Amino acid sequence: MAAKPLFTSLVVFSSLVVVVFLFSPSVPSPSTLTAQDSSSSHIWIVRRMVGWRPCKWWTQPPLACKCRALLGHWFLLKLLQLFFLQTNGYIRVDCYGGLNQMRRDFCDGVGIARLLNATLVLPKFQVAAYWNESSGFADVFDVDYFIHQMKDFVSVVKQLPAELASKEPFRVDCSKRKGHFDYVESILPSLLEHRYISMTPAMSQRRDRYPLYAKAAFCQACYSALRLTKSLEEKASELLDAIPKPFLSLHLRFEPDMVAYSQCQYSGLSDASMEAIEAVRGDRKPWTGKTARIWRNRGRCPLTPNETAFIFQALSIPTNTNIYLAAGDGLMEMEGLTSIYTNVFTKSQLLSDQDFSIMHGNTKAALDYYVSINSDSYIATYFGNMDKMVAAMRAFKGLYKTLFLNRRSFAELTSQGLEGAALAHALWKVHKEDFVMGRGSALPDCFCEHSL
Repeated sequence: MAAKPLFTSLVVFSSLVVVVFLFSPSVPSPSTLTAQDSSSSHIWIVRRMVGWRPCKWWTQPPLACKCRALLGHWFLLKLLQLFFLQTNGYIRVDCYGGLNQMRRDFCDGVGIARLLNATLVLPKFQVAAYWNESSGFADVFDVDYFIHQMKDFVSVVKQLPAELASKEPFRVDCSKRKGHFDYVESILPSLLEHRYISMTPAMSQRRDRYPLYAKAAFCQACYSALRLTKSLEEKASELLDAIPKPFLSLHLRFEPDMVAYSQCQYSGLSDASMEAIEAVRGDRKPWTGKTARIWRNRGRCPLTPNETAFIFQALSIPTNTNIYLAAGDGLMEMEGLTSIYTNVFTKSQLLSDQDFSIMHGNTKAALDYYVSINSDSYIATYFGNMDKMVAAMRAFKGLYKTLFLNRRSFAELTSQGLEGAALAHALWKVHKEDFVMGRGSALPDCFCEHSL
């Protein structure tokens, strides 16, 4: 009689195992373009044997030494410091482009100021009609907070001394400066002579050659000291709260200027899109023939909204996903995305007309930046300054659901004739293997490897 209950228990247990096996979620297969339920999507799951965290030499820096002598100028600097004590002069960073490009240039300028034992003046954001921009540094970032956060790294002032306040800075050319000694040998003499210089750091910085105290200064500026103004952060928080949760922030770059700059050709665009592209193309004519194919296969061409939607489906991102569109004005061919992914939200929809109309390019970009680093997941179709900065900040905060869509692989696979389910499967494999997040893409020298 004791065996009967045991037999019954085994039958019930076996039945439960079969049910669990039949109805448990399986790894999504992109052999069909029907998006899977989010619980079965594994695109964000990656095994990591090592991780990246802020380096100790940055987060626990030695006290800033005001009397550090620069190699090759030891006696000269010692004599000058007897008179000036704290600084070799004042540096203003002149910033150009979009908000995140200016942010990158300014952070580099902070490192250079520390390298040259200089005092940093608040940067100048260049007025740019192209970006619909007239706001300055203090309109976007909390100045007092920045100065306080940088006090152990580099001196920052709001105003120049009286003897320099009425003077324009001496402009120095940094277009070819790359490393530590380039600045010491070429820029320091101008700083010592004129006492007040302005510069735009070279894009090709060799930060790995900087001493640790200079690296620590630009890491602190980039990741810890730049906070939005109180009013702008409140508006960004209001926007974040208005987005249905959970949500994915998508930085889509299919604007007329971006397409024209890329020199890529696209078939099937609407007349309105073609006219918008031609209006800003200028001398950048599109590549043709073999050159156009090579250019596209190198991943130089922005993804269209339709191509983006296809890759999303290949990655089993559900079509009912809430998507915040972190992008500028003038996106083209949006129906290619919104006809498939219908829960798409924009700033202009979520903010009041009055709030939206008074904002400039920098403040709009600041909202996108804030929302993107606080989103549940972030996907970028390009690899621009904002994408690098957002990815880096998300790595800094330990948010690893961050992905750059692989334009190069998409171009190569389509050029091989793959389409439909075969293309979707190949894209799934590429992005699953390609997704290794952690170190950050802006100022990666600020991160050091550690075991998990």
